[in-house]
Order: sequence, then C-alpha cells, then structure tokens
Amino acid sequence: MAPRFRRSEEYELLPRVSSDSVRSSATSDFEHHGSATSKIQRLRRPAWLCIWLPLRPARTLYAKLSGPRGSRRPLTRAIYWAIITIPCAIVLLVLFTAAFRPSYTHLPDHYKVLQRKCQESQEPGRGNINNEKVFIAATLYDPDGALVGGDWGSAVLKLVELLGPENVHVSVYENDADPPAKASLESLEKKLTCNSSLISEHLPLEEIPRVTIPSGEKRMKRIAFLAEVRNRALRPFETNPSVRFDKLLFINDVMFSPIDAVHLLFSTNIDASGHAQYGAACAVDFINAFKFYDRFATRDLEGYAMGIPFFPWFTNAGNADSRRDVLAQKDAVRVRACWGGMTAFEAKWFQGSYLDDSPTVVDNTNFAASEISPLRFRYEKDPFWDASECCLIHADLTYLRHGRNITTDSGIFTNPYIRVAYDSRTLSWLPYTRRIERLYSFIHNFLNHAVGLPSYNPRRLEQPGDEVVEKVWKYDETGEKPSPGEPGSNPKGSYHDVKRVVGPGRFCGSRKLLVLNDNPREGEKKWMDVPLPALPG
Repeated sequence: MAPRFRRSEEYELLPRVSSDSVRSSATSDFEHHGSATSKIQRLRRPAWLCIWLPLRPARTLYAKLSGPRGSRRPLTRAIYWAIITIPCAIVLLVLFTAAFRPSYTHLPDHYKVLQRKCQESQEPGRGNINNEKVFIAATLYDPDGALVGGDWGSAVLKLVELLGPENVHVSVYENDADPPAKASLESLEKKLTCNSSLISEHLPLEEIPRVTIPSGEKRMKRIAFLAEVRNRALRPFETNPSVRFDKLLFINDVMFSPIDAVHLLFSTNIDASGHAQYGAACAVDFINAFKFYDRFATRDLEGYAMGIPFFPWFTNAGNADSRRDVLAQKDAVRVRACWGGMTAFEAKWFQGSYLDDSPTVVDNTNFAASEISPLRFRYEKDPFWDASECCLIHADLTYLRHGRNITTDSGIFTNPYIRVAYDSRTLSWLPYTRRIERLYSFIHNFLNHAVGLPSYNPRRLEQPGDEVVEKVWKYDETGEKPSPGEPGSNPKGSYHDVKRVVGPGRFCGSRKLLVLNDNPREGEKKWMDVPLPALPG
C-alpha cells in the first residue's frame, strides 16, 4: 500500500527565488552563534557598553516600525541608529566634559596656596595672612537648635580658628527662639574663643511700619521685617564704635565649607599685591544639587533679573557681561547685586566715621542720605512695589562707592567657586554636579527665551538723582472710612503718576507685595502675597 502522504506526489513545490537563500540564512545564524562568545568579550569594553545597553529595545522597536525584512526603508534605519547613537553620544559628551572641561573645579593658583596654608597647619589665624579684622553676622530661624548645634555651628567655630580669634567678632541674632534654640546659642557662645554677641529676644513687631492692603487691614511688609532683623545683627557696630573691621561676612542658615568662606573673604578678585578688591563678594547658594536659590536678591551688571535658576544663571539680555564672566570661569563675576547665602563686604561702609566724604542722595520721597550712611538694610516704602533688602544694600553700597558713575565695574561680584547649600546632603553633591554644568548653557538660553526671562522691570534704568514720573498705588483718603471688618471697609485706591527724584536700587524691585500673615491657618504660610491691583490700560 502506497504511503498516504507524500509531499513530492501530492503537492507541486513552488520554485525557489534563490537556491542559496536558505543556506545563507542558516550559515549566517550558525556564524552568529559561533561568534557569540567573542562578541560578549568585546562588549565588556566601555566603548561598546553605551551602544549595547539600548540595542535590544531599539531592535524590537525597529522590527515593529519596519515590518517584513524586505520592506525596511532608509528612514526607518535612520530612526533605529538615532535611537542607538544619540544616548551614546550624550553619555560620552557628559563623561568628556566631567573629565576634561569641568566647571569651576580647578582653583586658581592663589586659592591653592591659601588652601594649603589652611590644611597643613593647626595654627590659629593661618587663613588670615594679613590679619584682617572680620565681623561675622548671622540672623537665624532655628527651631530646636539643630542648625547652631549642628554642622552650621561647627563650621562657624572652624572659621573663627582659621581667621584667628583675636581678629573676629561673631554676632548672631534670633527672634523668638524656642528653648532648645536658646540652649544651642548658649552652648555655641561658650565654645567661641572670640568676641561675640549672640542674642535671642522677642522683636517688638509693633515697631515695624505697616502698609494698608485692599481689605483695609494694616500689614507688615515681609522685607521690612527682614531688614530690621538683619540690622539688629549689626548693632555691635553701634555699641562698640571704636572697634574697626576690615571685612563684614554675612552668613545665612546655609551649610558651608570654612575654607570656602576664607576664599570668599581674601581670594576674590585679588590685586597685584595679593589683596582682595571688592565692595561685596557673594557665594552661590543651592536649594538642591542643581538649582540656584537667591534669585530675588541677584541682578546682573545691567540690573536685569535672573534667568532659569541653573548654570549659568544669568540671561543674555543687554551686553550679557555677567553671563559671559560665568562662562569664562571668572572668580569675580561682575553684578549689580547678589547674596548667595553668604556675602563678604568691605566693612568700612557700615561704620559711620568712614563715610564723611560719601555722596549725598537728594530725594523728595522720604529717602534720605542718613538711610544709607552708614549702610543698613532697608525696604521699599511704596505699596505694591517690593525689592529684596539684600539687593538694596548692594545698590546703596555701589552708590556710596561710585555715585552715579557706574560703567563696567560696580565693585560687586559673585564668586562661583564658592558654593553653599541649605542642607549638608546637597552641599556634598555640589563638587560633582558642577563638573558637567558647562553643557547647560544652550538649553538655559533657549528656556530663558521660551518663558520670557528676564522679567520686565519698568524702573530698571532709573539712576539715583533722576527726576522721574512713576505709577504708584495710593489709597483714597477722602471721606470717613469704616473700621476694618465692617461693610464697605475696603478702601478704594488707584495708580497715580508721582513725580520724584529717586534714590538707589530701582533695578531691584518689581510690582508685588509680600506681607506677614498675622494669623495663618493650618497649611497657610507665614507670609502672603497680596494680589496686585490691575495697572491702568
């Protein structure tokens, strides 16, 4: 009996396109498997890893996009290789930049010399080679005393040793400290081997001026409070006027390296004799490993506000001098104002007897020369116009040093070699994240234009002594007003054109009003942003 199924008798086989196709495929597969070991060995090399890692998912996507083998198109192949090569190129670029072009990593020679002096000896004052007198000031809010009793307090003690206890006065002011915070202050004061004034008290808020908000209530401006607190940390200047200091170092509630603080004081913008030359020099502060924090107080050399808060921080508006200084890796980036969590000042401007020959501001808007001579922190008195007290202090300082004649150097610098952070973990990451930040400049510039930065300031170009007409919000004073809380108690107001002769710091401000929230509810902030009345037109 013949077999039931015989392929050659019952079916006519289709002719092959190529008699070698199957054989070639089989041979290819055999060769592929036969060389698998050598491929794996090659892929262990770092240069192949960046290609191999995305290869398998890329091949799967390629198969889905291209369909059958014979229908694959050039565009599909291009997408496939782009998926493979772009991640590899990015990885290689990051590694190359971190290794060979790191940002603000290789210290200038004079920094290295001073750093070795600080590290190779235990002699007090080894970081203060010219025996300069330094006043260290700080204003803190330190619940439970964790800051003063922790890394911040330890860094201050180390800094005093580097500067020499006989050269230092430490002044710390804390408002309404709780019992653990008071205990931490007392403990720090016992450890300090220099002159000190560590004050914890209740600041009488009724002594701080108020503004009227649209509800009819009188509220305290946030900046008025902060300016008063900072000024109280400077009171030893007034109680001991005979003691003269060369430098004033203001430190926020930031984590910092004591050697970096020494560099900020004595290494920034040195002259041929090795002395630092500045009116003020600021660190750069970070709220996380990449994000710059103190945008409210910082302005570039032409008074423009900041860009997106990552490197290189400044926009390309105007001449972009500040941005170019950062990209050129300068240790003295020219700015109009800064703070950066830690700022060194030329101290004489805060001590009145040095200011007899300083220029005088003529102003008919309650701005008097006595408000900036000697220098003290202040706030803008206009309602719905706010500026950081840390920006205004630099504007006043620049005016006392230069008058109206500001060209390419305000004497105010940001030093990006010196970086601080608001927690110890972030500070530990900064030496690594800075290494690749040169890669950010293009995307930073693109995003600035995309979101419209720098923000517009209608008063940026006003200079001290200019006669200007400004739109100022004023509440109506006509008629008897009900007491706050009664029906109809909301005072009416409008913008008025006010003619005035202006003082310093117009570039610092913007149209806003931040006030103290006297009775914050659960989940509310201590400060509130009062909605801005609409501008006419």
